[in-house]
Amino acid sequence: MKTNRRSFLQKIGLGSAAFAAAPLAVSASSSNATPAADSEEQYLHIGDDIAVANTSFGKIRGYQLNGVYTFLGVPYGADTSGKNRFMPPQKPSPWEGVKDTIWWGNTAPQIMDRRYGNAHASFADHWNYDDVSEDCLKLNLWTASLGDGKKRPVLVWLHGGGFTNGNGIEQDGYHGENFAKKGEAVFVSINHRLGPIGFTDLSGVGGEKYAASGNVSQLDIIASLHWVRDNIANFGGDPNNVTIMGQSGGGAKVTCTMAMPAAKGLVHKGVALSGSMLKANDQEYSRKLGSYVLEAAGFAPNEVDKLQDIPWRTYIDVANKALDRLRKENPLPGFRGGFGPVADGVNVPKGEFFGSSADHTNDMPLMICTTFHEWGATRTNPALEAAGEAEIIEAMKSRFADKAAAVYQAYKSNFPGKKPAEIMTLAASNRQNAVACGNAKSKQKAPVYMAWFGWEPNLYNGRMRAFHCIDICFWYDNTDRMYTHTGGGKRPRLLAEKMSASLLAFMKTGNPNGAGLPSWPKFTAEKGETMVLNDVSEVQNDPDRAARTALPTT
Repeated sequence: MKTNRRSFLQKIGLGSAAFAAAPLAVSASSSNATPAADSEEQYLHIGDDIAVANTSFGKIRGYQLNGVYTFLGVPYGADTSGKNRFMPPQKPSPWEGVKDTIWWGNTAPQIMDRRYGNAHASFADHWNYDDVSEDCLKLNLWTASLGDGKKRPVLVWLHGGGFTNGNGIEQDGYHGENFAKKGEAVFVSINHRLGPIGFTDLSGVGGEKYAASGNVSQLDIIASLHWVRDNIANFGGDPNNVTIMGQSGGGAKVTCTMAMPAAKGLVHKGVALSGSMLKANDQEYSRKLGSYVLEAAGFAPNEVDKLQDIPWRTYIDVANKALDRLRKENPLPGFRGGFGPVADGVNVPKGEFFGSSADHTNDMPLMICTTFHEWGATRTNPALEAAGEAEIIEAMKSRFADKAAAVYQAYKSNFPGKKPAEIMTLAASNRQNAVACGNAKSKQKAPVYMAWFGWEPNLYNGRMRAFHCIDICFWYDNTDRMYTHTGGGKRPRLLAEKMSASLLAFMKTGNPNGAGLPSWPKFTAEKGETMVLNDVSEVQNDPDRAARTALPTT
């Protein structure tokens, strides 16, 4: 797999390629989804008249498993290939009869070479991808009841993988059955366009026809939210209480989507895990990249339409060649630019998100969570785990340059008793951008709540720690299903019960309290109130503030 998630972590201030040896995240197998083999009752039901529901485009038929109605691969948009490539999403064509929706929808176009090349990542993270196609605008839905008139809060999950990789079923932790099984929420996950297919800004070379091309991935998310608004009542959900939630790149999608003018009335709350963004790509940059793509393809300015005819894999290679050229000609500190949301001032606002009390986001509560060790490198590297201070500081220079020693000492002082390798990981996984997002949002009326996940599994001799992606399965009550992240059993389950209940409370009211965790105050820039999640959870006031003062500001 390419290092897109790794690069994205650099952008959001969570990781470093120098420290991140192992890709993290992913599968949709139902490893612990079913009761024990000796269960006396049948728990899967599928048939002509089971799990049939109406949508705006026709009837769909799923199945019922463990009391949860399940619909997979439901179309919310038309095929995006050919003349629809680079265009805003179109509605799917209505169908007659009943469409079977019992298997995952296509994964969006992305480079799939050696996706399972790392044996430990494949074991621990269960990479799971289905057919890859531009006909990828599909969603999955889990609900405990159909058409019962109840108005359950709705969660829409935006997957990680930066803006370039991933899908809605990457890992067992994404599965919505257990969260919906409680009967108090409807869970939706989506696939949408990614990378060059979703974010090539051709407005500078293609004119008005391609005005939205730089943000069609984000517009796909909006289209899925239109589907939710128009259809979720048929599945027992409340279209007026929708929470969008995402992790890593998905967390950035959350804050970007919240900021989009089109989100008004469609999004009511947001949850950003291990990733957020406060500003989209400058359009001068994105348009230059679009012109380089056209040149890399060998087309003249009047031949932009020909880009719609190139096979998707060929197009991604061409676009990445253009991106390499732009980065060499326009070096920027850290990770900047790339194929991602564009501040066009129409679909995605210019300037910093959450910057005004007059903005529609003023009324949207936000929850932010990161993990202690987002991007640790010691899982399969016991030698690095045992390294001394001098060796670790030398390794940190690739990220922090001449500030490496100062950053190390600041984190060592803030977190006494930690091994040098863990100090390195805490610094690489710093909360700089998460706190910046919290500070920005705290100026608005709706509250923001901050969490920091520190629970560590007893796996790989304790070297996995609280790594990037681990908290997802806790929020969704999937710690037994995602046993390769947690080990399974009672210990992670106890924390998952509290975290999932707090998430549900937040979805219902915009406040995560009253669900088993200690009293959780809203975040303020002055105190930095943070819920530290662990076997014993507690609120601390900005627990790493002293360490962060040593971090570079760029």
